[in-house]
Amino acid sequence: MFILHKSEQVVKTEGGQVRVVRGWNRGQSAPAGRGHQHQAQGFINQNPMHIGFITMEPKTLFIPQYIDSSLIMFVRRGEAKIGWIYQDGLVEKNLKMGDVYRIPAGSTFYIVNTGKGQRLQIISSIDTSESLGRGVFQSFFIGGGTNPSSVLAGFDPKTLSTAFNVTTSQLEGIMTSQQGGPIIYLESGHAPGIMASIMQLKGWSWRKLLNSVWVNKGKKGGRRTKAGSPDSYNIYDRTPDFKNNYGWSVALDEHEYTPLSHSGVGVYLVNLTAGSMMAPHVNPTATEYGVVLSGAGTIQVVFPNGTLAMNTRVQEGDVFWVPRYFPFCQIASRSGPMEFFGFTTSARKNRPQFLAGASSILQTMSGPELAMSFGVSEKRLRSLINAQRESIILPAAPVSEPDELTKERRNENTEGWNGFTYKKHWV
Repeated sequence: MFILHKSEQVVKTEGGQVRVVRGWNRGQSAPAGRGHQHQAQGFINQNPMHIGFITMEPKTLFIPQYIDSSLIMFVRRGEAKIGWIYQDGLVEKNLKMGDVYRIPAGSTFYIVNTGKGQRLQIISSIDTSESLGRGVFQSFFIGGGTNPSSVLAGFDPKTLSTAFNVTTSQLEGIMTSQQGGPIIYLESGHAPGIMASIMQLKGWSWRKLLNSVWVNKGKKGGRRTKAGSPDSYNIYDRTPDFKNNYGWSVALDEHEYTPLSHSGVGVYLVNLTAGSMMAPHVNPTATEYGVVLSGAGTIQVVFPNGTLAMNTRVQEGDVFWVPRYFPFCQIASRSGPMEFFGFTTSARKNRPQFLAGASSILQTMSGPELAMSFGVSEKRLRSLINAQRESIILPAAPVSEPDELTKERRNENTEGWNGFTYKKHWV
């Protein structure tokens, strides 16, 4: 149950797509044939985090909209320009691979693929704590036509023409022109032709709205940008929080990147060398969601009663989650390194509690009380917990089972995003 297999295609056009993998909530029923899964139900948030995957072809635009959920975006591949309304002004940020950026719920934004001849791939957390509860999230499109409809089109034509001081015929020609869907191709690398038509409209209010989003008012350096607006954070430029011969890890919290504090979401990135292991540990403050970016390996999760909940192979493109308090570990395949990225449901410093290794809580609590709890002598317990000299990321076991993906797992693969392999439910 800790591998999230199902996804929903919420946007699909010639210019790109958006797929969402739903997180679990207490209302979901456990899949049949999986014993003890009810043990996890009580530990799952009422408003789960979803994971979104945005793919945009070169020279495309994800049209202006606002949604009922906060987004933390991670640029997996490509380059993007994100424009959004911050404190009544337009902010535009150019993002590159590895950048993390937040869009608050209810803030109007758009995305442009600025990479030359390259697909844009974004992985996003979708924080549903402020959502309307209708589907994975609810979009309100500012731009649009017949596909999708702009929220402006919902008003009575007379009301709208009065509000913008234009004729109803002028409005009709604009409100029905766009038919390409939420992700559309740009014309010669610029805004779609519909925008040029809009600019011809009379009416101060209408121009003011569009100028704030689309028009370069002659300012040096391009469109207006609100001073003091949040910047992006590149996670690949960050010095690892922990690094040894067997891998490294980075955790991004509200102290390193302030915008995370507003969503209550953390970000992490882990790279394990071939065969190495992220030591068994517990997240005391957050549920964790992860996406395997490259390589393959195994994830083990343990129930509160000390029974094995999951011991499953994962590979590039798999999405997994681990409830708060549940012990777990990740082990890279012996055939090569494994890298995984993800989000946690807390922006505070996580401070995972490791259950094995030189920095484990067993080392910290070593004494007669711990020995008695295991029913052994202190000497015997110390021989166990002192045998591992490494901490946090541990070396490969001397001997392991053959590390080949089963035929069943191989058959789940399909062609990927420019070499980024992913499961069929992401196509």
